[in-house]
Amino acid sequence: MHLVLLTGWTVVWFAVVEPHGGFSWHYLRAGGELIYQGAAGDGTGGLNLYAHHPELQMGPVSFLAAGLFNPFPEATGQFLAAALMSLLGLVITVLAGRSAAWHFLGAGINHQRLRQRVLIAGLAFIPMWIEVAVRFGHLDDVLALFFTALAVRSLTRGNAAMTGVCLALAMDSKPTALAFVPLLLALPRQQWLRAGLWCAGLVAVAWLPFFVGDSQSFAAATFTIPNHPASALRWLGVGDPETPGWDRPAQAALGLVLGVLAVWRGRWAAVVLLGANARIVLDPSVYTYYTASVLLGTLLWDVIGQRWLVPWWSWLALLTLYGSVFLVHDDAARGLIRLGFVALSTLYVLLWPVRERGRRGRRRPPARTDEGPAVLHEGAAGAGPGRATPWAGPPAGR
Repeated sequence: MHLVLLTGWTVVWFAVVEPHGGFSWHYLRAGGELIYQGAAGDGTGGLNLYAHHPELQMGPVSFLAAGLFNPFPEATGQFLAAALMSLLGLVITVLAGRSAAWHFLGAGINHQRLRQRVLIAGLAFIPMWIEVAVRFGHLDDVLALFFTALAVRSLTRGNAAMTGVCLALAMDSKPTALAFVPLLLALPRQQWLRAGLWCAGLVAVAWLPFFVGDSQSFAAATFTIPNHPASALRWLGVGDPETPGWDRPAQAALGLVLGVLAVWRGRWAAVVLLGANARIVLDPSVYTYYTASVLLGTLLWDVIGQRWLVPWWSWLALLTLYGSVFLVHDDAARGLIRLGFVALSTLYVLLWPVRERGRRGRRRPPARTDEGPAVLHEGAAGAGPGRATPWAGPPAGR
């Protein structure tokens, strides 16, 4: 029933937004045409794409996927892409729920309450997903977040190779997904090398041909955008009119550091939220679709990282980051709200005291395995794929 309700909620938002959507789809359509040109075009496509079009800040996987819609008339292709991207939002909620069910096997969690958490958090997640998928048509962000959700699912199942593959595909879709790489460290230490090699190898396969084929492709890394008055960057004292040269590396570094701290603290479910926080706090722009990555982070945190029935971080993120766009008209005030949410959520997930739950011991077999257990029993931490506390690592991390 929770999936039926979320599907209806998605259809409602899709119907409202789609007639005025596709704001940025032309970038994906253009990139999709250029990447398939090869030697048949004017020399600005194929492996020369980033050298001649540094404004196309999406990854090659996103352009390859977008090009699949080019045989259709432009309006039809945009509609089909928006519908598919909306569907992926529902798939992500399923993946989050399944990941949480597997993570909590044997930890004494009632599966019905977990479904309720997914439903309540999903009701906050879907509007922002429609924002990125339909209103803006940012296939790159959609694919990056979708592959990240798949990586979390693989992580909870203890599949090191697939975790590395999915994180690589996320970065091959959108470079900002680099901030989610610390998820690899939540795997058992003996699996780090295997997962890291798969991840690094697929990233190299996707990106190196462009930089080897045309050294000017590095120009894409220096592309700048205006520093908006409502950005949190302004509140941090950065008054540059455009993206400072240090900003993008600082974003990546901050996201990686926060993610490593989260894993070290046993709170790997916060890695996506912290990576998204690093992006919005240091990004010079304030596009609303940025908030979708934050809502994926809060969705994962609310259903995996803690046990509150009400996933209040998802709703707090929606109301403060998205609601303030409509309710607060002063640019400086909106920037302060963004900065405040990042600071509050980051401090909470990293420093809030942890109360141990459950008993350590042998895990009992689940009552049902097709969709997770009906009731997840106590004592998961000893052996097998469960944990006794919501802060522990994924099952394989034992």
